Amino acid sequence: MKKIVTNLTFWVLTAIIAGALLGHFAPATAVKMDVLGKAFISVVKLFINPIIFLTITLGISSMGDLKKVGRIGGKALLYFEVVTTLALVIGIGVAYVIQPGAGVVPQNADGASINQYTQKAGEFSWLQFLADNLTLQVLLVSIVGGIFLSRYARRQPVIDQLTWASRYVFLGLHWVMRFAPIGAFGGMAFTIGKYGVATLIPLGKLMVTVYITMALFVFLVLGTILRYCGLKLWAFLGYIKEELLIVLGTSSSEAGLPGLMEKLERMGCAKPVVGLVVPAGYSFNLDGTTIYLSLATLFLAQVYNVTLTGGQILTVIGILMVTSKGAAGVTGSGFVVLASTLTAIKVIPVEGLALLLGVDRFMSEARSITNFIGNGVATIFLAHNEGALDHAQAERMLGGHTTVATVDEAIEQYDPSLPNLPVEPATPRKEVL
Repeated sequence: MKKIVTNLTFWVLTAIIAGALLGHFAPATAVKMDVLGKAFISVVKLFINPIIFLTITLGISSMGDLKKVGRIGGKALLYFEVVTTLALVIGIGVAYVIQPGAGVVPQNADGASINQYTQKAGEFSWLQFLADNLTLQVLLVSIVGGIFLSRYARRQPVIDQLTWASRYVFLGLHWVMRFAPIGAFGGMAFTIGKYGVATLIPLGKLMVTVYITMALFVFLVLGTILRYCGLKLWAFLGYIKEELLIVLGTSSSEAGLPGLMEKLERMGCAKPVVGLVVPAGYSFNLDGTTIYLSLATLFLAQVYNVTLTGGQILTVIGILMVTSKGAAGVTGSGFVVLASTLTAIKVIPVEGLALLLGVDRFMSEARSITNFIGNGVATIFLAHNEGALDHAQAERMLGGHTTVATVDEAIEQYDPSLPNLPVEPATPRKEVL
């Protein structure tokens, strides 16, 4: 009983259930809880960019071979494009089989405003995306900083200071994660309280289709990729279960990003690979968002009885292959990208987006979780491909043989005098937080 009560997973799951119950029975009060979810995500976001900077800079400066850094980056972009394109094709295929838009009455969209999304779709540009995406900017600065340090003759004192800072940033993160149940409670209470379970009924078929498709993608595609790496998907999901529950409760994959990076390093992925792949994946490897966009496009076509030709389907795939990569950098990402896609193909009424406004929040959990798992699997695959994955360490960690089980234990066992995690995965690692 003591082990259960002190386990973060137990409290996050309890908070999610409590938030859902409050949202159902006291919606007016539940909507006010949104501030808790937003506050938690805001605090976690404070750690994201420092962790990215410290992880990448230390990793590259210790790697020595800059050609390897470029090779990892190139492979990552190629992997992202292949996997997200596969996600697109799966989404379109399932939409054709299940026909989630058949029988839905377009008049349900009357009175809903989509002006903010169509306006942003017209204003979107890649230059603005890069300017607004702070994570990508930090990623680029970190790469330059790591390259500079790797060439700097007197780099060791600087590396020592950055290593010291890295330890305390992660220690601070562990303290913040104590409040994860509060954030999950606030996010779930707001979602149920504002939109209500009743809003799911008219578009229930679409909801079911989205969740089924993303489950198929995770267990078939991502599971196959992990098997290629010699690992099991269920074991990996169990390893990151706390982060998955936080993402579920807050509907934000960013809330779990720092924890994911730390756990990937702890399971044997080399620091430079984690530092390069995970931040880049949050802009370019949005598997869940890509599936949702393809399904939503076909859903609206079916609602309005628009039969898309083979050429138009290829056009949709081509447009989404590009526009979906910018989804993470735009407010109202899914709707903005979807609006720009519908505007480009010119055969599906953009007004149909109003049909999705009420249920989008419920589908955002599936998108966020799929994006989150996809970025973790991408990192493992690329580390394996580069020979930068310690398989023995990965098997130990995924098998549950960890030395740190709870946040309280992590803080109690933390020792800033311990050496930093080594970069080379073949070297036996110590459990350092």
